[in-house]
Amino acid sequence: MHVSLRQLRVFEAVARQLSYTRAAEELHLSQPAVSMQVRQLEEEAGLPLFERLGNRILLTEAGRELHEYSRSVNRLLQEMQEVLESLKGVNRGRLHLAVASTVNYFAPRLLAIYHRRYPGIGLQLDVTNRERLVRLLEDNAVDLVLMGIPPTDVQVESEAFMENPLVVIAPPDHALARERAIPLTRLAEEVFVMREPGSGTRQTMERFFSERGLTIRPGMQMTRNEAVKQAVRSGLGLSVVSLHTIELELETRRLVTLDVEGFPDRRQWHLVYRRGKRLSPAANAFREFVLTEAALIAPPVFTPAGGA
Repeated sequence: MHVSLRQLRVFEAVARQLSYTRAAEELHLSQPAVSMQVRQLEEEAGLPLFERLGNRILLTEAGRELHEYSRSVNRLLQEMQEVLESLKGVNRGRLHLAVASTVNYFAPRLLAIYHRRYPGIGLQLDVTNRERLVRLLEDNAVDLVLMGIPPTDVQVESEAFMENPLVVIAPPDHALARERAIPLTRLAEEVFVMREPGSGTRQTMERFFSERGLTIRPGMQMTRNEAVKQAVRSGLGLSVVSLHTIELELETRRLVTLDVEGFPDRRQWHLVYRRGKRLSPAANAFREFVLTEAALIAPPVFTPAGGA
């Protein structure tokens, strides 16, 4: 077989995403270019690698076998690149960082300072939800991940670097806005605006209530923190969010935090990477920077319940 590294890289992305469109977006290629690379690889293999079921594509048996090999090849190439970059020193190389959507409220501040210190490092930032972060870690597709609770089904190294308090938010004119020590049983009577199922905030929120024998009354479901805040401001329900996401809303009194039993729910942000991964000098420098300085640069802004 005469297989190119480019073909394997494109195939691996399509096999992982099970979508030509998403693979093309990830690789910054056109969809026809992705399709052509896969077609050429299938011709070399002499076997179909994908089969279509309605609007979905699935891996064939040959596709599943080749996917395992392509993942191994891509991991080795990435490790080789990291080793070569390490020989150039911290002032050169690249850093591929992935963060939870909530982390992106303070990640730019960290990256701005890091970039000023190491201007020769090329930065790539992916902002996504927990579900995709776990996939990126599983595929060893990024250098470092900043997220809430580290995954337990992937072998990773994780280090807490900053507090992540979760609070209950409401519009200023809500009936509970002036109440104090609100029982959780009373809160459970309210409708909640929710993030999508793949969100770490949603998982934490549901676990918090479930551990106390309570069930949330779900209202509208949103895929972005900004949409959640707008829905709460519009009176569509309460929500539980990271304190990092509402700094501006608390300052301008567009939202308030409620004084609820058990809140703030004090969680931690973690820096996470695959166990056994050889961190490049650029990744090591960012790791040390986050662990020692993130809590000083971007601490959560504590505001008394009720936003006063």
